[in-house]
Amino acid sequence: MTSFVNTVHTKTILVATQNEKKRVEIKEILKDVHGIVLRGQDYFPFLPEVEEDGTTFQENAVKKATILAKVCNTWAMADDSGLEIDALHGRPGVYSCRYAGNNATDEENRIKVLSELIGVPKKRRTARFVCAIALAGPYGLFFTVEGRCEGFITEESKGKYGFGYDPIFYVPDYHQTFAELNPFIKNKISHRANALMLFKEQIQPLILKI
Repeated sequence: MTSFVNTVHTKTILVATQNEKKRVEIKEILKDVHGIVLRGQDYFPFLPEVEEDGTTFQENAVKKATILAKVCNTWAMADDSGLEIDALHGRPGVYSCRYAGNNATDEENRIKVLSELIGVPKKRRTARFVCAIALAGPYGLFFTVEGRCEGFITEESKGKYGFGYDPIFYVPDYHQTFAELNPFIKNKISHRANALMLFKEQIQPLILKI
């Protein structure tokens, strides 16, 4: 009897991110998907810089995936993700990675967020991480998915794991910030994990059609 693995052909997918920690998370969560090989941007020389000028996470993910898939003549997956804080009217949102400036560090971005929330009580510090992922081929977009994770913003950074805003994002169900959580647990409950679960469901039928 022919196994599932033998019915698919391996497809190379460009993971369109320069964030190594994000790429590690994606590879870890998708490691059990047969029929794909994930490659970083360093595997494809001379990639153009894609300006993320969309007003939503989905717009940015779609733009990056479609442009790079065409340039590389292969499939490309791109994600755009960030933090939405209700008390800040959804900021930093699509500007999450550069909230304190174009060359801001993770710590500088966190400091800016915390400074803007001084005096805001816990019940009003509700927030969510959002992750939009797009998969495209050389001839256009295949699909997009979106995942979310709800929580609160702490008054100070806590934890040694993760990156970005993880040290100030508190998950009530676990009574810890993302940066305090074991990475194994985070990769099961995060916004990116939720989006990638949907990604898995969508990509399996496509692999079988290759």
